[in-house]
Amino acid sequence: MKNIILTGDRPTGKLHIGHYVGSLRRRVELQNSGKYEKIYIMIADAQALTDNFDNPDKVRANITEVALDYLACGIDPKKSTIFIQSQIEQLTELTFYYMNLVTLSRLQRNPTVKAEMQLRNFETSLPMGFLTYPVSQTADITAFMADTVPVGEDQLPMIEQAREIVRSFNNLYGETLVEPKAVLPESKACLRLPGTDGMAKMSKSLGNCIYLSDSADEIKRKVMSMYTDPNHIKVTDPGDTKNNPTFIYLEAFSKPEHFAAYAPEYASLEEMKAHYERGGLGDMKVKKLLNAVMQDTIAPIRERREELAKDLPAVWDMLKKGSDEARAVAQDTLTRVKKAMKIDYFN
Repeated sequence: MKNIILTGDRPTGKLHIGHYVGSLRRRVELQNSGKYEKIYIMIADAQALTDNFDNPDKVRANITEVALDYLACGIDPKKSTIFIQSQIEQLTELTFYYMNLVTLSRLQRNPTVKAEMQLRNFETSLPMGFLTYPVSQTADITAFMADTVPVGEDQLPMIEQAREIVRSFNNLYGETLVEPKAVLPESKACLRLPGTDGMAKMSKSLGNCIYLSDSADEIKRKVMSMYTDPNHIKVTDPGDTKNNPTFIYLEAFSKPEHFAAYAPEYASLEEMKAHYERGGLGDMKVKKLLNAVMQDTIAPIRERREELAKDLPAVWDMLKKGSDEARAVAQDTLTRVKKAMKIDYFN
């Protein structure tokens, strides 16, 4: 089986740096590696509607935002197929068939689903569409016979559930579907970037994000107000770098040339960490370096984004072409699935 990637994002807002280090940056590397036969990148609007069903205008508007972020980060429509989930009706039919292969209790035990339910206060009033999110994700992956799914650490339970459903299908109906594997960011700091407020996860709903489209002033304001080590009160106090978002961000984004340009007194991040841990290094100096690093990282993305936004019809034409291509591939898979299940009655 050829190497095929499926990945994507929910269009509930502009993408932030957590998306970038957790998946987007890696997608561009994989896209340009030449190791993959096909790369499918999905704007998951149908999944976004599971907890935004009363606000479809929000989802619709953010499809443009996510598409612009993709292109600005380096996703190339000539190398990757970008499509809109709801325009591939075959995914809904596959989801329906896969629902028979998983129990309610198994879905409720999924750690990612449980965490998202708690975040959205869905414990007492849970939409069925949201609960079956892992089944829908399995349909998305298998529709394109994807064997590789670049994800953040929090999505590992979803990929494991997809693998279980694929194994159940193949055991029942014969080898038809491909069992996917997750690809995590190479840096541990990128596995799960904390929020600027120190919360465990950067989240659009929590408002603790630095967005890829943020202006230089917005980036500076957010960096300078970031949570650090609450026990590092005086400059002379020893500080914690392991649970300190400023150092976690530097781990994820800084390069040797940043220290040469903006903090030449340190040969590396490790040297700066050691100074902070023994005391004598203030948070403001660390934040000034981080601001410079984030400005260097985001400025070219923001500039490309602004240029692309001048021709939105071209962006939507790209999305339509990608959706048409994805629909044809998904139909081929659906045909094979229905044949394996012996429900291709008129063929």
